[in-house]
Amino acid sequence: MGKKARIRAISICLLRRGEEILVHESYDSVKERGFARPLGGGIDFGETSAEAAIREIKEELGADVTEVKLLGIVENIFVYEGEPGHEIVFVYDGRFVDGSLYERESLVAMEGKRQFEAVWRSPAELRDGPYYLVPEEIWQFL
Repeated sequence: MGKKARIRAISICLLRRGEEILVHESYDSVKERGFARPLGGGIDFGETSAEAAIREIKEELGADVTEVKLLGIVENIFVYEGEPGHEIVFVYDGRFVDGSLYERESLVAMEGKRQFEAVWRSPAELRDGPYYLVPEEIWQFL
């Protein structure tokens, strides 16, 4: 039997440097298209969505965030690598406690044992590609 389909609750945090936001860029080999997503992840049982946003940034970047404010909630139904997905996404605004992080062009991040790069991207870069912003519904918060 395969994995049971479910709706996943996640929190993401829009960390801004002027008009730019911090994103992780990835690639869907089935669609043959890149995408960019703000940092964040799953909400653990018994954890608020705000706590999850703070924890996820701490886990991924080793950095603390403050002034975390809920901007809104979006529903994201998508296909990634040929598999359907469904998320309820709590979208937060936040600021790094360590202001020097805004001076870096990219930040090394970790997801479990996997290392990746988080980069600052402008709205124009996220519209014109090659990495488009997901979920698309968060444009309303930029």
